[in-house]
Amino acid sequence: MSAVSAADPKDFTYDDVGATRRDGFCPPGFHHLRVRTRLGEGEEVFRRAAQAVLTWEMHRSMGVGIDAAAGRAAPGVDVTVTLAGVIKAPCRVAWTVEEPRRAGWAYGTLAGHPECGEEAFVVDRTGDGTVWLTVTAFSRPAKWYAKAGGPAARGLQHAYAHRCGKVLRKLSAGVE
Repeated sequence: MSAVSAADPKDFTYDDVGATRRDGFCPPGFHHLRVRTRLGEGEEVFRRAAQAVLTWEMHRSMGVGIDAAAGRAAPGVDVTVTLAGVIKAPCRVAWTVEEPRRAGWAYGTLAGHPECGEEAFVVDRTGDGTVWLTVTAFSRPAKWYAKAGGPAARGLQHAYAHRCGKVLRKLSAGVE
């Protein structure tokens, strides 16, 4: 039985709310991102990684400001991400998944976010026991400074996704 939950699509700044659940889908006019990082092996690594993703610990360990309306990701939970201490990015959790071998969530942008789109953070344990983090997103600039950033802004998004994997690998191994 799947434990996937989704938020009401109102107030999001894009139409395809929840689309990061569909592997490889990217709405027209958006840039696609997919970064997959091997975290380790086994149930304990999966459990630690899932917990760190679902409770914002991964993001906070990266030095990202997280102001969330709840201590754990759940559909409809509002989250403001603060980058570099000055860029505030309002989001809402669009969907979550908690299954024996898969756990994670996605947030979508709200008015005031510098980008428009959705980003997902999903931990999964494959049949051979290998644990992976996959960061998937589709986005396009919404604010002038995001538009001015062009390819550099997309490069920062890729770097952020790779850093998520590095930080989560340490957290899931029990290394702070």
